[in-house]
Amino acid sequence: MIVRAAHLSWSGVPPSGHDTRPWLLRPFWQQIPRRWIKMLALLGLLCFISVCLGLSINQRDQAFANGRKLQDLGNDQAVSHFPPSRQTHQTTHDPTILRVGDEYYLYHVGEHIFIHTAPSMAGPWKRVGTLLDANSVIPKGDRAAPWAPTVITVDGTYYCYYSVSKAGCRDSAIGVATSNSPGPGNWHDHGIVIQTGTGNGSDIHPYTVSNAIDPSTLITPEGDALLTYGSYWNGIFQIPLGKDLLSPRSTTDPDARQLAWEPKSLGMPNRLANTICGDPTGPHAIEGAFISYNAGWYYLWYSHGFCCNLKEDNLPPAGQEYSIRVGRSNSPRGPFTDKSGTDLVKGGGELVYGSNGDTYAPGGQGVLRDGDTDVLYYHYLNKTVGIAFQDALLGFNPLKYVDGWPVAQA
Repeated sequence: MIVRAAHLSWSGVPPSGHDTRPWLLRPFWQQIPRRWIKMLALLGLLCFISVCLGLSINQRDQAFANGRKLQDLGNDQAVSHFPPSRQTHQTTHDPTILRVGDEYYLYHVGEHIFIHTAPSMAGPWKRVGTLLDANSVIPKGDRAAPWAPTVITVDGTYYCYYSVSKAGCRDSAIGVATSNSPGPGNWHDHGIVIQTGTGNGSDIHPYTVSNAIDPSTLITPEGDALLTYGSYWNGIFQIPLGKDLLSPRSTTDPDARQLAWEPKSLGMPNRLANTICGDPTGPHAIEGAFISYNAGWYYLWYSHGFCCNLKEDNLPPAGQEYSIRVGRSNSPRGPFTDKSGTDLVKGGGELVYGSNGDTYAPGGQGVLRDGDTDVLYYHYLNKTVGIAFQDALLGFNPLKYVDGWPVAQA
């Protein structure tokens, strides 16, 4: 046996200084070939790096979930939590709020667009009726419950821009209704402003690559009207409106600008995805744009991540649920950038408000100038109450500006 082992272990004369004992008679650690030792050492190093990387990623995601700023990780003194939401106990989704005199008007998703009023942002909110008297005149999507209304007032006329669509599809349209008062009972539905997917004008860029929902209309100091819209696909776009505020300034040359986009897909595409229902490149989760103005800067707010059809046993990874982000520009037409100077079209965006405490997945936001204070309002979920679409609640936080950047306050 010894001779056989020696024969198997050696060939030729061993170098001077080598252990000449047969392989099986050496100490255990010497029986392991050197290349195995090197491979085991390399494997151990890779495992160590993987564990450290995993801890780092987990720290990042948990920090996001706790409401910390991603850019502040690694600096314990700079890390800060988001303040709790000022809660109203008012169910809402994609709210828009106006103040008319001493009364506040809330418009949000519901059959024919719900209208509530209250003596303050905190409520109590009382439902006073609906904006439309019947289904939208636009023959698309969910005509009975238009999405994401936004209401502005110009020279005594109130304009409500709304969207009709089908979840997950971009065969959508933005419509407009007008009234001489903010309450229910006197709104006229003018129908389509723009549409994507199918229908007249949908074959013109950017309607060929965008989703006509989540409208937000801004009137500049010069009197120009700009319609900002978009959801998923290629992100947020903007076009000028005509003087009547009911149609694009041009139907053949929209003069469109792409303002923001999430270049990375946050998940796998549906296997049946096409250019109309489902993006074949996966979900580029950005939507709900809103533009506000303060002290020489235009701020483009948007919702990033997943908001709807959530399941308690399969929530998005921490940091991929809805959160509120912003970029700024000296021009209402952009380009909009974040603090680092990254263009929002290239994936930039400053995180202003995210999940914290009982507040989960805030988004669908707007900004109301209330006296001399800007107030950020939004819908959010409280997981102890429920995470269904109809469980969304109205929350808000005053804003202060630090070096020209908005910061949510308690």
